Amino acid sequence: MGGMPLLLAHPGTHGVAVYERAVAAAAQGVRPSLRTVDPDRLDAVADGTALHVHFTDRLWGDSPEGAARAFAALAARLPVSVTLHDVPQASDGERNLPRRRAAYASVAAAARGVVVNSEHERALLVEEDVWSGRVTSIPLPVAVHAEARDATPDGSVGVLGFFYPGKGHDEAAQAAAAAGATRMTVLGRASEGHAADLEAFVRRAGDLGVDVDVTGWLDDDEIARRGRAVSVPIIAHRHVSASGSLASWIGWGRRPVAVRNRYIDEMAALRPGTLLTVDEPDLALAVRDALDRPEHTWHGQTRLPMSWPEVAEAYVHWWEGLTW
Repeated sequence: MGGMPLLLAHPGTHGVAVYERAVAAAAQGVRPSLRTVDPDRLDAVADGTALHVHFTDRLWGDSPEGAARAFAALAARLPVSVTLHDVPQASDGERNLPRRRAAYASVAAAARGVVVNSEHERALLVEEDVWSGRVTSIPLPVAVHAEARDATPDGSVGVLGFFYPGKGHDEAAQAAAAAGATRMTVLGRASEGHAADLEAFVRRAGDLGVDVDVTGWLDDDEIARRGRAVSVPIIAHRHVSASGSLASWIGWGRRPVAVRNRYIDEMAALRPGTLLTVDEPDLALAVRDALDRPEHTWHGQTRLPMSWPEVAEAYVHWWEGLTW
């Protein structure tokens, strides 16, 4: 009991890798003795050394099966705790859901402890027959930037993050058209394998009279600047696990229009006043109202529950309670 693990730190721009490194840095701020290790240095780690990792199948392998094998090989040598991301759910589709379910079940069973980023995900693990054992929920953190409200609205609706089917881009474009908006900003680029889907979406939006600006990859400062400039931030995911996009919007000072689901309701309760929640049939009306009253798309708060220090403290406390 009470030992601190090494923290795996994947390189690269994958969202989970970026978050993994950020959690490690925040945890080191709480417990300076914590150390990180790159994946290519794991062979040099002594057998039996405790390790914490963040897992999503696309980060760990070319397939769910390959990702699960890679984790199993590591867990056979080292005691490993894990934060699960992109938890399997029905929107994965008939082909991918069974494969991802089996992969995540294998990972959870091999881990010494399991964290997810929401109570919604904890429920999904049970509902999707992935894992019914003990799970801890530690929300994605939000840090509000002091310079949040410094932009003139550009007249567009905005969707943030990697493009993939089910992310809510079509719903946002349809709502924009119905609300009389003619511009949309896609803050990001296509997820791997979805470039053609993004091109098809841009054509569909054009047929609705909505001109789409796809920014591509942007650095942190530029994506924050563009995120503050859009007139109406929208979150309308159909595939919902936990949303880094939502955390980013709020961190930039924005109050996005968010289509209600279990996760959105959970986050609205965690951080009151930071979301404009709406039932899906009323999305266009909410967009129209936000265009008319842009001040409503800013939350104006400077301190929110579960910021980075609190999330780091939660991880350190959790690791202290694990049996390695």
